Amino acid sequence: MKNISFETKITVPFCDLDPMNIVWHGNYLKYLELARGQFFDYLGYGYIAMHEDGVAYPIAKMDLKFISSATFNQNLVVKCVLEEIEPAIIIKYEIRDEKTGEKLFKASSMQMCVDLKTKTTLYTAPEKLLKAIKDFDV
Repeated sequence: MKNISFETKITVPFCDLDPMNIVWHGNYLKYLELARGQFFDYLGYGYIAMHEDGVAYPIAKMDLKFISSATFNQNLVVKCVLEEIEPAIIIKYEIRDEKTGEKLFKASSMQMCVDLKTKTTLYTAPEKLLKAIKDFDV
């Protein structure tokens, strides 16, 4: 499989801070979700296309490592790297400070393909996703 990666930028908003004036730990998951949605769009097989195909890719597992805290108005870069697509989508992530490159957070997610009608797990990727990856120009 091709090594496909994607980066997006996020500026930390005030509402993401906790009482210690650092990003509350749960908001890192939101940053991953924003990046992952943009990543699927970038691949040419976003959430709308999945739904039209009658499938969804819910998160089955996540591994998280908090390294350093992000702060208000900090510019972050979220990098996604597609590791596998079958039997599950596995994506690795890094969140870094845009200016210094300091790594703040890393994670991986595993998403299983589910048939929306039957709610059963599918262990093969939809043809449109396979084609999007095959046709993707790295």
